[in-house]
Amino acid sequence: MKTITQLGICMDHSSANIIDLSAEDTLSTTVTSDFTHEKKEESLNRSEQLMHNKEQHEQAAYYKELGEVIRKYDEVLLFGPTTAKMELYNLLKDDHHFADIKIECKQTDKLNHHDQHAFVKAHFAK
Repeated sequence: MKTITQLGICMDHSSANIIDLSAEDTLSTTVTSDFTHEKKEESLNRSEQLMHNKEQHEQAAYYKELGEVIRKYDEVLLFGPTTAKMELYNLLKDDHHFADIKIECKQTDKLNHHDQHAFVKAHFAK
C-alpha cells in the first residue's frame, strides 16, 4: 500500500514555509523570492517597466521552484494571508504535471511557525 505524501505551504509573495508531514518528524524549510525590496527600488530608479519585468521574472522563478517541490507530493495545502497561493494554484492547475496532485487553497491570517504546523496537521487529519 502506497503512503500518501502530504505537504503544507504557508506563502506570500516573498517567501514560503514548506511543511512536510510525510517525514517521521515534521520538516520545515523556507523558499524565498529573489525579488527583494532593494531590487525593486533599484529597478524602479531606472524604469518602471524594467521593474515590472524583473518582478514578473523573479516571481515566475519563485513559483517554478515551489512547483518542483510540490511535484513530489500527493496532497498539498497552500495557505497564507495574500493572493500568492491562488496565483500559484492557477499556474499549477493548468500544468498537466500536477493533474494527479490534490491541491487545496485556504485563506489564513499571518501565522507563526508553530501555528502553521498545527494548521497543516489539523487540515490533513480531517
